[in-house]
Formats: sequence, structure tokens, C-alpha cells
Amino acid sequence: MREVAALAGVGLKTVSRVVNGDQPVSPRLTARVRDAIERLDYRHNVTARNLRRSDGKSATIGVLLEDVANPFSSTLHRVIENEALKRGMLVFAGSSDEDETRERELVAAFASRRVDGLIIVPAGHDHSYLLSERRAGTPMVFVDRPPVLLDADSVLTDGVAGTRAGVDHLIAHGHQRIGYLGDLQTIHTATQRYQGYREALAASGIQLEERLVRLNLRGIEAAEAATTELLSPRNPPTALFTGQNLITIGACRALRALGLHERVAVVGFDDFVLADLLHPPVTVIAQDPAEMGRTAASLLFRRIDGDRSAAVHAQVPTRLIARGSGELRP
Repeated sequence: MREVAALAGVGLKTVSRVVNGDQPVSPRLTARVRDAIERLDYRHNVTARNLRRSDGKSATIGVLLEDVANPFSSTLHRVIENEALKRGMLVFAGSSDEDETRERELVAAFASRRVDGLIIVPAGHDHSYLLSERRAGTPMVFVDRPPVLLDADSVLTDGVAGTRAGVDHLIAHGHQRIGYLGDLQTIHTATQRYQGYREALAASGIQLEERLVRLNLRGIEAAEAATTELLSPRNPPTALFTGQNLITIGACRALRALGLHERVAVVGFDDFVLADLLHPPVTVIAQDPAEMGRTAASLLFRRIDGDRSAAVHAQVPTRLIARGSGELRP
């Protein structure tokens, strides 16, 4: 910075103000400093700056997702990142892969880098290990799933009500034999959605048939295989409710391979890219990961700014998007 100041013919404080953007500098001096920075190939050392900060902040947050490759997770990440950048903050992100041990390791890695806050899509079922971070003053917000054994801010959707709406939609279009394809039942959201399926059938007086249910599916290939198996009996379901976006994709692949995509109705939980361009377009119960991300970021930054009020438990509603696949009649 001293070399930049000497080349630009300004004081060290002027360079600091231009680089950090924390105080106004005239356009003329700013241009001189930026020209010197470019000529000297100067790179600002954020770590050194943070060591000198009196408030102890690192201007970073940690975001723990289920799988950053999943469209739901990637949307969450992008929205949180956008909100963080508005505040001049950097986001560290990692994927838990539904592994409780990996969740703890990533949280520990974020904490060792002194992040100012955490946004977590949890994989584990005991978050009391975060009490030490809480005592150290690290704010945290849980997204998509609530914390267990820890009272903290959360941003959720109602999976039971959303699934009931989807299954009710199929029933309203004449279906009585509705198959269900669900994610790992160790996941809070997956158990909620299966509960919604059972409740919707019971409310309509439809007997639950265990052979029409496939649970603990992970990924597109597993869902594709389960759908093929589910539709092979002599009396297969006339409709499917799929409990997660990758499961929906796998089910659609199987239906097309079997030539049943225009005969078996489908409603999926979670929207996904190009769902409206398939044939038929896929009817979904859409969450709003963008709004969930914005809400989570807003809560976290409030806590970072000093809000110490009681934990907030926000709920973002789902909506049914009827596109065609869920309106096929038996």
C-alpha cells in the first residue's frame, strides 16, 4: 500500500479509503490510486485487514448445504451469496451429503476460519454440539429443516401441507391408486412429505397400500429403478407423487422409457429446471428456495448486527403449479 501511495502521490490513508471503500474519496484521487494499483498489480490482503479490525469480524459467513449440485441447494447458495455481497461479505459453502459427521467437520472448518455467522441445512439429529459456537457469539440460521436440541432461527416450508395439496390434486382428477416415491426417512423433510401423503389418502378414505410406496431413494438412478419396479405389477398405480426434485426426474425418465408418460399422472415436490418443457410438462408443489435464502440471510445479518431477540421460526409457503402431468386422468 505504501508503494501504491508513493506512485499515486497520495497519503497512505487515501489508498486505504479507496481500497476498503469505507470513506469517500474524490474521483480524481480515486482514479490516481486505481491506476497505481493496476500498474503495480497490487492485491488487497483481506486477512491482514481482518487481523487489525477492532470488532473481530472476518466479513465471511459459512453456508452448509445438502448438495450444492442440487438445483434447490444451488438456488439457496446463490441468493445468500448475492445478499452477502451487498454487505461486502464473502461466502464459504460446503455440502454435507446427508452425512452427520461431514456436517460437523464442515461447521468446525467454518468456525476455525472465524466466520461471522452460519446458515445450515442440517443433516444431523443433534445440534447441541453448536452450543459452544453459540456461547462464542456466532449467529446461526437453519434452513429447510429445524435444528434438534438447539433453539435457533429457522426458515422452513410446510412439507405436510404441500404434499397433501399435491395428493389431493391427484385424487380430484380421479386417482385412487397413487404411488409414493420418497427420500431418506432420516431426513426431516422426507418424513414430513410421507406423512402428508398418508394423511391425504386417509382424509379421502383411500386405503394405504405399502406395495405402492418406495422410500429411502437417493438420486435419479435409484428413483428410475424404483419407478420401473413400481409399475411392473398387474395392478400398478395410475398416478405417482414424488417427494423430491431428483426423484421426480428419475420417475419421468422411467415413465418415458416404459411409454407411460402420457398415461400415468405425476405430481412432484420441488420444482426443477425445464420441468415445464417436458412432455407432458410436470406438475409440481413448488418451494421458494430464493425466498428461503433471502429470509435466512436477512435473519443472519440481523443477528450479526447485534439483534439478540428470541429465535424466529419463519415459514415460506409452497404453491401448486399445474402444468399437465398431474392432470392426466386414470
